[in-house]
Amino acid sequence: MNRLLPLILLGVACAAAAPADAETLRDFCVDAPGLGTPACTIDKGHVALEVGTVDWTRNRDARSREDIILAGDTLLRYGVTESLEVQFGWTAYGHVRQRNADGTIRKTDGSGDVRLALRQNLANPDGSGFSIALMPTITLPTGGSAIGAGDWTAGLLVPASYELGGTLSLGITAEIDDAADEGGSGHHLAYSGIVGLEASLTETLSGAAELSAERDDEQKTTEMLAGFSLAMMHGESLQFGAGANLGLNHDTADLQLYLNVAKRF
Repeated sequence: MNRLLPLILLGVACAAAAPADAETLRDFCVDAPGLGTPACTIDKGHVALEVGTVDWTRNRDARSREDIILAGDTLLRYGVTESLEVQFGWTAYGHVRQRNADGTIRKTDGSGDVRLALRQNLANPDGSGFSIALMPTITLPTGGSAIGAGDWTAGLLVPASYELGGTLSLGITAEIDDAADEGGSGHHLAYSGIVGLEASLTETLSGAAELSAERDDEQKTTEMLAGFSLAMMHGESLQFGAGANLGLNHDTADLQLYLNVAKRF
């Protein structure tokens, strides 16, 4: 199945790029960069392809250092109606390197799991004013042991945003998951909340600052992150993004840096 996924993505994108009648499009609704999830949806009949070109995470403690590199973290979105979209997500490649205090090194690599989702906007699908959505998700265990969860995971996200006036907007994302256990032999509860401020810095450049807290009932840990991101539009349907996430406690990875690009067809 992993060999077919790039062909599926290419075929859908090419089909979506076929000539269409001129129409007025909403502002491009993009999931990345940033920690939170937008409440807006993609225009009906259009496709958005978002790709994380590179993503590096470092986690270090007294016993070991772990580096995780992801490439080709892909999200494909299709607007079914003006307020409903379907999503297909998959990470093409992940590499994990762990160096222990005794000098031993362990390396693993492989592809990621498939993530399917629906986003149903309940108010203002263009993201204007107050916007809120419901987003059920399910992750299928198609990936390897390096970055795969080992079992299915289901969850529900409730993203919301509110324009504060001027160039500022407030974003909130609440999530609850029936997450796979680390050993892949069962499930446990995980839940998180993200709050952030986004500002338009110029006509084409925007920035965001966010805080995230995630509780995992299996590990009894609470991960806390501060995220900072920039997004630059090129025309109406192409965006480049970059971000950095900083761990705020011992349960959280120290640092994450990433770049991504998004295109609407």
